[in-house]
Amino acid sequence: MDRNVGIYIHIPFCASRCKYCDFCSVTDCDSLMPKYQAALIKHMKEFSPRLAGYYVDTVYFGGGTPSYYGAKRLIKLFDTLKSNYNVLVASEVTAEINPDSITLEDLMLLRKAGFNRLSIGAQSANNDILKFIGRRHSFEQVEKAVAMARKAGFDNYSLDLIYGLPGQTRDDWADTLNRAMSLKPRHLSCYGLNLEEGTPLYALRGSDLIPDSDAQADMYLYTIETLARFGYYQYEISNFAKKGFESKHNLKYWELKDYAGFGASAASNLGGLRYTYVASPMEYIDAVEGGGEIITEFEELTSYDRASEYLMLGLRTVKGISAEEYCNIYRCSFDPMDELFKSYVDKGWAKFVYGRWSFTPKGFLLSNRLISEILDTQAEHKLTVGSPWMRIDYYQNLFEGL
Repeated sequence: MDRNVGIYIHIPFCASRCKYCDFCSVTDCDSLMPKYQAALIKHMKEFSPRLAGYYVDTVYFGGGTPSYYGAKRLIKLFDTLKSNYNVLVASEVTAEINPDSITLEDLMLLRKAGFNRLSIGAQSANNDILKFIGRRHSFEQVEKAVAMARKAGFDNYSLDLIYGLPGQTRDDWADTLNRAMSLKPRHLSCYGLNLEEGTPLYALRGSDLIPDSDAQADMYLYTIETLARFGYYQYEISNFAKKGFESKHNLKYWELKDYAGFGASAASNLGGLRYTYVASPMEYIDAVEGGGEIITEFEELTSYDRASEYLMLGLRTVKGISAEEYCNIYRCSFDPMDELFKSYVDKGWAKFVYGRWSFTPKGFLLSNRLISEILDTQAEHKLTVGSPWMRIDYYQNLFEGL
């Protein structure tokens, strides 16, 4: 049966590394780009028979910095996709770009080739903060990039922003939001700063320079309230969009839909199988060209795994989850989680609307903890009643009346 699938292509190259970044990216490796490009193209061609029964409806070039990799290389990769896969004409095709590594000519080439969405790394409107965290651009360059995107014919573009940055105040963040909205993006991603071990900013954990949890919570709640007033609908913990401009590709992750990744560290979720490729670009190239080990993580998901992911990912979204959908995935009672959600409602952390449970803004602030409690409750229930697929009463109920 024909199905839709998203394609993710990872471009790990950057001009320099931001001080908060722990993504799979490399610098000073431009000489590796031609070999990486050849490996990607070979891999995509060899893999295409496995997706013969799929239609590609979203394509996402992420990084790293795809715009630094070059528009012509991105177009070549997209052309390879179109030649070897069933890419729908109406597909959402996104490229991440940084303001310092894009030109009008590049944008015009991308638009002509069929790219129709941009994700622009803005992060802050405060130039001092941008410099401190290792960004290579100013906010004026963000404004210029948006102007060029419009001129090139891009109507759908998103801005990435970060709150809780070193030295950032609520007023700084309010100014960033206001200046970002003045650029009229269709979509905004607003992420709280995470201090990841191994990054330069990690050394600042616990210092007065980093806004504390209360300050970050205040910025987050202010974000939700402010963006709503200007017509940006929150559809996921960190993502806001004008109606109809949600990221279709990212929704695949949160809604447990199929996607296939290519490139170093790229992940895939296909037909109940989840796997990740090697993180090193050189190892990825060697594996593709030499037939070596390319997969570092592999997991065949059980119905219980899928149900757990349904809870974990669905609760990141404003749409939330339902007992009916849960039971369709994992034939087991939702009652234990139902009782837990009712206690969250009493505390103002969750709500039940039209048969769906979801978190409130205050609940999103505690989502990591609350989702952990929900998964623990699910696991405890599994230990108590066992797997529904093994119980005779499940089959008796299933076939009763036939």
